[in-house]
Amino acid sequence: MKKKFLLFFAFLPTLIFAQEEITIMQYNLLMYGNSTSWCTSTNNPYLEKTEYLKTIVDYVNPDILTVNELSGNTFYHEYIRDNVMNVNGVDYFQMGEPANTSNSYIVNQIYFNSQKFKFHSYSVVPTNVRDIDIFKLYFLTPGLELTNDTVFLNCIVAHLKAGSYPDNETERANETNLLMNHLQDINASGNYLFMGDFNLYSNAEPAFQNLIDFPNEDIRFYDPLDKMGSWHNNSYYEDIHTQSTHTGSGCPSGGGMDDRFDFILASDEVIDGVDHVKFVDGSYKAVGQDGQHFNQSLVSSPTNTSVPADVLEALYGMSDHLPVTLRLLIDNNVGIAESGIPDFKISMNNPVRDNLSLKIDVTENSQFLIEIRNLWGQRAYSKTIIVPSSKTVVIPMKMFMTGMYILSVTDEKQNMIVKKILKD
Repeated sequence: MKKKFLLFFAFLPTLIFAQEEITIMQYNLLMYGNSTSWCTSTNNPYLEKTEYLKTIVDYVNPDILTVNELSGNTFYHEYIRDNVMNVNGVDYFQMGEPANTSNSYIVNQIYFNSQKFKFHSYSVVPTNVRDIDIFKLYFLTPGLELTNDTVFLNCIVAHLKAGSYPDNETERANETNLLMNHLQDINASGNYLFMGDFNLYSNAEPAFQNLIDFPNEDIRFYDPLDKMGSWHNNSYYEDIHTQSTHTGSGCPSGGGMDDRFDFILASDEVIDGVDHVKFVDGSYKAVGQDGQHFNQSLVSSPTNTSVPADVLEALYGMSDHLPVTLRLLIDNNVGIAESGIPDFKISMNNPVRDNLSLKIDVTENSQFLIEIRNLWGQRAYSKTIIVPSSKTVVIPMKMFMTGMYILSVTDEKQNMIVKKILKD
């Protein structure tokens, strides 16, 4: 059996190229593409909403957007992809394919930046009302084609049962119980986000307790804000309420800003950053929430200056919910588990300006293959050498373009050391 040892870390004293920050946004789109007795093509036209959504997305610039209350008709899914996400020269956003096994007229969806993430797999938890969709993505770590190692991020999207009656509360509890049992069954661990419109009135609801106090501590979720309490119609939480942006009736719900319905919860791995993904402290917010409009509409007095005026108008026109966002740091320097210890060492100058001086120290005479590839896996340098005990190889890099490269040194037993090189 061939043995490999991949040592993959950054050399720069600062964390240049070591981490990448991404933005997540979750948004209830208020019957986008649907016509009902209360939301019609007149008071909720999808073409006008598309322009509003485009303004909001342009302002937030999310790498991952998850949504609720999108029509089950895939035409509207594609319309958002092609007319909101992939505009102004952008052509790399892709979307998921939710199954809609619960046969709901409104569904969830995910849009993601395919220059940073690729789709890995999809699974679904059916409920009596709407599916809970689980989209698994993997991050395009530098040198992925060479190292075959990456970071996974699971985005669970749900729109729990609405309503304040006891049977509504019971149904919400049933839905989160189904989810947590599913995660238990698959021995879920790692980087998970659970986002959506949860329609919760307080942290004491069984639906929420299922998430944050599940018997198996390994799969519990955590509120990045850590603001527990009775959120409904409580001015103490006025700076985190997400619904409603309106006071009057019609397609949008009324009542003003007095509920915290919209969430992005995270696994402890994400909160603590133990699996190459970490929540950025202080980054969680409801876009357009200034804390001064309790029981008022988003656009009532005093003037809301938390976002630009055109974004405020778009938030008010788009939905009766506010989007919630957070940022994550993803560690590019992913290591692969050791399956064999190399009996050689390497050292070198890094960053490199003109020449890379690579020193190889080995316990016995050995043959080595030295390769340098760019981040797309294209080979820029290759040489095989014999090293008796110690040898320094000078590799000309003056003509290399500025940027990051991947160096691999492999001995005749197929032990390998991989390192990043920064070319100035």
